[in-house]
Amino acid sequence: MGRRIYLTTPIYYVNAEPHIGHLYTTVLADTLKRFHKMMGDDVYFLTGTDEHGEKIQQVADKQGITAQALVDRVSQKFKDTWAAIGLENDDFIRTTEPRHERFVQEILRQVHASGDIYFAEYTGLYCVGCERHMNLSELVDGMCPDHKTKPVEVKESNYFFRMGKYQDRLRAAIASDEIRIRPERYKNEVLSFLEQKLEDLCISRPKTRLSWGIDLPFDDKFVTYVWYDALLNYPSALAASPRGDIRERYWPWCNHLIAKDILKTHAIYWPTMLMSAGIALPKRLDVHGYWLAGESKMSKSLGNVVRPLEFDERFREQGGIEALRYFFFREMKFGTDASFTYELFVERYNADLANGLGNLISRVASIVKKSRGGQLPLFPSLPKYGDKGGYASIIAEFAKKLIDPNLPERAILDPLTSDERKFGFSYPQAFENRQFHHAIERVRNLLTSADWFVNELEPWKLAKQSDAESQRLLDLVLYVGLEVVRISAILLSPIMPRKCREILAYLGETRPLDGSAPFAELAAFGGLKAGHVLAGDVPKFPRIDVAALDVAASDVAASAKASACLTTVEPIGPEITIDEFAKADLRVGVIREGALVEGADKLVRMMIDLGEGRLRQVFAGIRAAYPDPAKLVGSKVIVVANLKPRQMKFGLSEGMVLAASGGGKKRLCAATFDGALEPGDKVT
Repeated sequence: MGRRIYLTTPIYYVNAEPHIGHLYTTVLADTLKRFHKMMGDDVYFLTGTDEHGEKIQQVADKQGITAQALVDRVSQKFKDTWAAIGLENDDFIRTTEPRHERFVQEILRQVHASGDIYFAEYTGLYCVGCERHMNLSELVDGMCPDHKTKPVEVKESNYFFRMGKYQDRLRAAIASDEIRIRPERYKNEVLSFLEQKLEDLCISRPKTRLSWGIDLPFDDKFVTYVWYDALLNYPSALAASPRGDIRERYWPWCNHLIAKDILKTHAIYWPTMLMSAGIALPKRLDVHGYWLAGESKMSKSLGNVVRPLEFDERFREQGGIEALRYFFFREMKFGTDASFTYELFVERYNADLANGLGNLISRVASIVKKSRGGQLPLFPSLPKYGDKGGYASIIAEFAKKLIDPNLPERAILDPLTSDERKFGFSYPQAFENRQFHHAIERVRNLLTSADWFVNELEPWKLAKQSDAESQRLLDLVLYVGLEVVRISAILLSPIMPRKCREILAYLGETRPLDGSAPFAELAAFGGLKAGHVLAGDVPKFPRIDVAALDVAASDVAASAKASACLTTVEPIGPEITIDEFAKADLRVGVIREGALVEGADKLVRMMIDLGEGRLRQVFAGIRAAYPDPAKLVGSKVIVVANLKPRQMKFGLSEGMVLAASGGGKKRLCAATFDGALEPGDKVT
């Protein structure tokens, strides 16, 4: 058995159902588990849900249900989603489970008894969205930068954890890589933060304000702060796992995976809590960037999130989530932000999987079936480079270097340019360094070499020749083509496990990818099983019709928005006074004319009657919802009548029509009346 590795994801807050932001981190852990198992390592993978706190209570109250009912429903949604798409987590922790509550209270007793928890009065700013107190220095224009809301001022007595006591020790642990934070810039970000004085951490909430949480074991008038509770799940799950107490086996090798928005809590709060409790520090924090919807961060309130199960269903023919997993690792340079759009996904899928891997196996397998009755040829002797078919020896060397990090670096001929270039680190090294896009690029290089070789030898012509030399070359190109497919499927199997198993079974590769067969032996060039008969349909990656893309994108986005509404409103904006509101003169307007604006993709032109004896021209960006604006004629709408006129390219706009948006094109709706109101009536 190789190394021991404990892979942990953040536990996901149950104020939102699973979307691809959650999916990426969890798939990352799942992929790493499969990779390390294939390498012969002993791996344990934990994920779960974070279920306490103020936001949960607020959402439950709004829905008229208990907090427990809410978290039970959403947590089950996470479990069902991960199971449906085949993730292999070993445990799923919920912070409302008794095993977790017992562990948290045990740690709280211990830390309180040591003197690291004290009682004090606090006056300051509090962000409900972050569920924590904030310093003025953290605000942007007086608002929380994450939630765009103004924190409220609170004054209350609470319990505090002496986090500042551990500042120097934490700084030393991070600087020395006792806790290794990757990529390096996030390590530097944390060290920069630790140059400032580290304040103590408020770790309680009075039950007069919040009752949904774990009781403090030394004061039942308070519950535990949600972050203190949640961050202890990683050891608590091992302490009472389905296999018993396995902390000694796995905790010293904890490798935690997070997105950059929770770096502070996991690189500062968490390790200081562990230090105080006498628990060993995690080995690694691997920090990834955001998945953006085009240029914007994915947000359930904006309706631009993508739901895993709906995506899986929509693209089932192409592999569903498996194709998305490939896109994740191909597109994101670990640690930086990356964009997801359906256009980018389809472009990458069609280029790499449909035209690449899928096309190679399809064209070579079809010739094997026609010319060899489907039977795989014997492993041929590889000609010297320079002889006819000699590029096969370069491909074999390429494959060896790809899987063996111990082979010396050397020049490999690039088949597309005929130039020699250095082939650097191996596929296993790329995975170890979290450079997944490089790992996939290495596999693509191998596939490109094989594809070039097939085109160069033209096996469809060789199959028509009966001489021995032509038949030898035919066996050579058929074997090399499918052997490259076999090795590529092994290497890509942690990323696309189901699809790669299908390819390997088709090629007769039945050895399990769980470490029982040494990786070097499993992926060695020449492992294709001679005599195996290709049976059934060739595994395919059907191209995605770009013409159907808009339908897929709008359908998935609308469905995602409809199922996302645990919190159905965007964050409330900054408070205004009644005098400020009174400055807006809102009037009833009746639309007398409606037309599309030529040359503008979003605008509709309306002529609106406000009872002034004339019609006002108003432009509004509602074309997506009202493609035939003539149907708006006669509608009574709310108009901001005293808005300063705006000269636009298409004419003067003399007001604004109020509309509501759920974030998707189909949810945009003008605000209208159905009562007996006249043009110009004041809206109060």
